[in-house]
Amino acid sequence: MRKLKVQDVKIMQMAIQNEIARSEESRYDHRLHGILLVCQDFSCYEVADMLGHSPRTIQYWVQRFEKSGFAGLQERERLGRPTNLDEEMLEKVGKDLRNSPVELGYSQSMWDGKLLSHHLAESYDIEVGVRQCQRVFHKLGFRRRKPRGVIANADPEARAAYKKTPKDSKKG
Repeated sequence: MRKLKVQDVKIMQMAIQNEIARSEESRYDHRLHGILLVCQDFSCYEVADMLGHSPRTIQYWVQRFEKSGFAGLQERERLGRPTNLDEEMLEKVGKDLRNSPVELGYSQSMWDGKLLSHHLAESYDIEVGVRQCQRVFHKLGFRRRKPRGVIANADPEARAAYKKTPKDSKKG
């Protein structure tokens, strides 16, 4: 039998991996295939190469399978730090963000991670880091806007005075 080839291999690999990642059942089946390959004397490195994971991930799967059998390969609850901002709180913060910071008594004219962190601490007594505040912006659908410099809105005479090299200077 001749060797078959798949068109657009890289794209298909990504598509298949995305399909596997979509459901709990397919992730379980994927782990089973990994264990099956290890049982057929492939090393964790070889299996990791074939399945697109790190060797350490394959080792974890094998250890979980050895310890708990098939139940060890089932999808488990993913641990993580609980959020400080529940849905109701996010809604309130979203309303605040739709206002200018000046309207809420701040000197800045635009929201950023530092200001939101300060606002949450002052208004809601919630300590949230700057990076997490940036995630809140993203979650609420806000995008980053760069402030425009004052010079962009200045009158033409002020702009000309601000420039480093005046128009009438000659190169010598």
